[in-house]
Amino acid sequence: MKKGFVALGAALLVAMTGMAEAKTLKVQASSAAGDWAHRFMTEDWANRLAVMSGGDLKIEVLPTKAVVPHRETIDAVANGILDGDLNAVSYFTGRDPAFAMIGDLIAGYDTAEQVQTFCMHGGGKEILQKLYDKYTNGKIHVIGCGPYTKEALVAKKPIRGVDDLAGVKIRSPEGLASEVFRRAGASPVSLPFSEVYTALDKGIVDAADASAYVNNTASGMHKIAKYPIYPGIHSMAVLQFVVNKDVWNKLSDAQRMMLDTWYVAAYSTMRREADLQDHDLVAKDKAGGDITVVDWPQADRDKFRKIAVEAWKDYGKKSPLAQEALDTHIAYMKRIGLLD
Repeated sequence: MKKGFVALGAALLVAMTGMAEAKTLKVQASSAAGDWAHRFMTEDWANRLAVMSGGDLKIEVLPTKAVVPHRETIDAVANGILDGDLNAVSYFTGRDPAFAMIGDLIAGYDTAEQVQTFCMHGGGKEILQKLYDKYTNGKIHVIGCGPYTKEALVAKKPIRGVDDLAGVKIRSPEGLASEVFRRAGASPVSLPFSEVYTALDKGIVDAADASAYVNNTASGMHKIAKYPIYPGIHSMAVLQFVVNKDVWNKLSDAQRMMLDTWYVAAYSTMRREADLQDHDLVAKDKAGGDITVVDWPQADRDKFRKIAVEAWKDYGKKSPLAQEALDTHIAYMKRIGLLD
């Protein structure tokens, strides 16, 4: 009888305080274990969520392919194998071209901040939620999305403008990015980030749409691909933060708010730190003389963007949600003055 009263008292305390049971979210990221971005999350920001919540809410950030292949995380989240993911949106392009439109409108924006604002305040997150409502039967909740950098491009030979892309075997995410590179004359190859170094080293690819300059340095890319293009000409890959809908519903209002706040703070800080580290590393590499940092002239950047715009238009025709995603991008770009 006494045990029954204790259990009842504990249940009443939980109900009265509105506290949910302590929870550790197991999520899989798109980054490899040694990447700067992965260390940023695991060595610092994952711990901050536990502190913010007083230990009631924790997050375990696993590297890419730790539990499932990189293109299968959303199935794992929907089915409860993972609690969530911090994965690249464009990995799911094979399911609907709209994932490519949200995942990386290649050559579209000037800064990562613009893309993050589009995702969180310009309609991007809402399109992503529509996609998951359709393709997972409403089993996934979207917390947020956005890039943390304008990516550099690693190359084993100098690519100084659009004409130099002709015949270049380039690692690229499938979908819109691959289509733009193809139209520019390159030969895209689809590979996960974790396989890029080996592919470059063995000559499977000549160049790679990989990651931030700091990540490429940490992964050793510049040891074998000594002609990086910086600032990047192309990609600001969007990463998502999604969780299983049942897991989300079981969190308290306070835990949900902490998770929302943690996500925005973590990725805003990551964007700023990555940008500073990119600049520092580029300056160091330029001074060192072993690496040649290539900066495309504006005329070639404009030429590449014109190629990309035509690819956007054609890609938008591939599905109703892809067209809606493109229309949402265009409306936002006009709103902030990027387009007339």
